[in-house]
Amino acid sequence: MVEHSAVNRRVVGSSPTRGANSKIPINIGIFYMEYYLYILKSSVAHKYYTGISKNPQKRLEYHNTIEKGFTSRYRPWEIVMTRKLKNKSEAIATEKKIKKWKSKIRIEKIITGEIKL
Repeated sequence: MVEHSAVNRRVVGSSPTRGANSKIPINIGIFYMEYYLYILKSSVAHKYYTGISKNPQKRLEYHNTIEKGFTSRYRPWEIVMTRKLKNKSEAIATEKKIKKWKSKIRIEKIITGEIKL
């Protein structure tokens, strides 16, 4: 039985710099696009909804027509605040921070500018 060393073999189509264990991110573009944090207010109930989107106006239309979750119960909604953030990661972190508070008073202070994000 003869053993062959694979040290110097080349495989067609392989890229030695982008192997399975490579630390180079392949698709990082989505995390460096501008995102918006938005806060909606229900016109029929004293409720707020916080979310993120690349297009808050289009997202508002979705909440007011198609969405079947929380926002469908308190339609119609209006945008009361938007904030442009550098990327999706920052938008997600800010949204989670606000949702963790679970406080209408704090959300209203964000809207009026008393609390800076």
